[in-house]
Amino acid sequence: MKELDWIILASTLLFIVIYGVWKTKGSKNVDDYVRGGNDSKWWTIGLSVMATQASAITFLSTPGQAFHDGMGFVQFYFGLPFAMIIICLVFIPLYHKMKVYTAYEFLENRFDIKTRSLTAVLFLIQRGLAAGITIFAPSIILSAVLGWDLRTLNVIIGTLVIIYTVSGGTKAVSVTQKQQMFIIMTGMFITFFFILGYLPSDITFSKAMKIAGASNKLEILNFDLDTSSRYTFWSGITGGLFLFLAYFGTDQSQVQRYLTGKSVRESQLGLVFNAIFKIPMQFFILLVGVMVFVFYQYNPSPLNFNPSATQAVMNSPYANDYKILQEGQIALEAEKRIAQNKFSSALEIKEYTAVEEAKNQIIRINQKDSTNRIAAKSLISQANDVVETNDKDYVFIHFILNNLPTGLVGLLLAVILSAAMSSTASELNALGTVTALDLYKRNMSRNFTEAHYVKASKYFTLLWGIVAISIASVANLFDNLIQLVNIIGSIFYGNVLGIFLIAFFIKFIKGNAVFFAAIVTQIIICIIYYYLIHIYPSGQEKLGYLWLNFFGAAIVILISFVFEAFDRMLKKPLPSI
Repeated sequence: MKELDWIILASTLLFIVIYGVWKTKGSKNVDDYVRGGNDSKWWTIGLSVMATQASAITFLSTPGQAFHDGMGFVQFYFGLPFAMIIICLVFIPLYHKMKVYTAYEFLENRFDIKTRSLTAVLFLIQRGLAAGITIFAPSIILSAVLGWDLRTLNVIIGTLVIIYTVSGGTKAVSVTQKQQMFIIMTGMFITFFFILGYLPSDITFSKAMKIAGASNKLEILNFDLDTSSRYTFWSGITGGLFLFLAYFGTDQSQVQRYLTGKSVRESQLGLVFNAIFKIPMQFFILLVGVMVFVFYQYNPSPLNFNPSATQAVMNSPYANDYKILQEGQIALEAEKRIAQNKFSSALEIKEYTAVEEAKNQIIRINQKDSTNRIAAKSLISQANDVVETNDKDYVFIHFILNNLPTGLVGLLLAVILSAAMSSTASELNALGTVTALDLYKRNMSRNFTEAHYVKASKYFTLLWGIVAISIASVANLFDNLIQLVNIIGSIFYGNVLGIFLIAFFIKFIKGNAVFFAAIVTQIIICIIYYYLIHIYPSGQEKLGYLWLNFFGAAIVILISFVFEAFDRMLKKPLPSI
């Protein structure tokens, strides 16, 4: 990184922190601190909701996901528009009508305090883990690529977020997320056009798309009914629907974004904005990853994009074997360029047979490329079984650092860190609020002043910030970071969503039945996850993790029915003889 990159990176991050503190100083009551004074416009809500979900993981992992596996991941979001419609029609009017500060406050009004507290605890567990991962994601990658100290990065990112989140509460999160989304999307668009400019002069965008299609990177829709497939049309509109219903409808990190709305209509328009633009945004980020793939069809790429992995194997007895693989890869890349040029020429003359022949040659070369990369991972694992061999999360950052001009590198690193800050700020804000209001305030017998609860929210936000930094410091890379966050959510979200669906629609089920059903359901889902997903390697699971959201909701509803029926049966007097 050059001096200009450092200046752009530092000034961007400092601007966000200073702006957030300055713009929102002086919150003196719970309403201002937790709901931002209820004066947010729909565009602020919409951007805040998108920024909360679009963490650094999105901008690091998603392009790498597309580079390796193509555009199929976008199916994950197919259930989102339907979820937004349901939330707009059911959840938002009820939350605003009851003037709740948290989603779980509604559950006490419907059931009892123990159900509210249990659901709040489930939220704190999964969102606390996720907050650590959103800090850890950019830290682990930047530390590996730039040589920065991992724990120092965790502390820097966490501290910057804590400063303005503790200071200004919900409003600070919302106003800074508008600036962060502008920085993020500006950086991504500039990068996209730079990639196109780096392609050979005869490769237009249309041709680049055909090149990607020849390597099966543009297969978006998968109608396979196999439940073990992670991303299909069916898992997207079922498991994805339930995941997004739970995330946007019951997760306080999102609920708190639209509870700041000036009115029900403003909150609804904010979510409609998200429903319209979220899938195109995600599609575009995946497309950036596909264009990076096309770029590397004409330019050399490492056998493994994680520099720590390469360093580990090159400092081991397996170095010579790895060098042989590298030499083979160099020869293969020459073949790759020839094949792509042949394919491009065939497209020009529009000769079907020539196009198909060139396409088949590309597929054969891709298979050899995949074999080489698998062999490289195997050598790396033998050299050091601790270092991460899965390099999906390193693809995009490798491209940024090695190909973009000075200044833009700093901007893209600011994009990654801004995304980490925006998502983490929402999470810490929600974690502090839920701890202060759902657990501390509601379970304390004494009545304190408004100022006391504002101070308590700040202290709990600070505490969760420290917890998140601690989790980030001990976390390890998973198959893919964006999948890890979604897996953690899926383990808990279905159960929580089922509780809310009962609260909204099944009036005869009472608190006791729901409380014990939720405990049993969470145990069942953890068992299902362990035996059908966790113990199998990626891509070999017996059940795609998105289905956990559907099963969690269905199981808790079913068990609640059974418990409520038994409860009523036991309370019913026995017939006289």
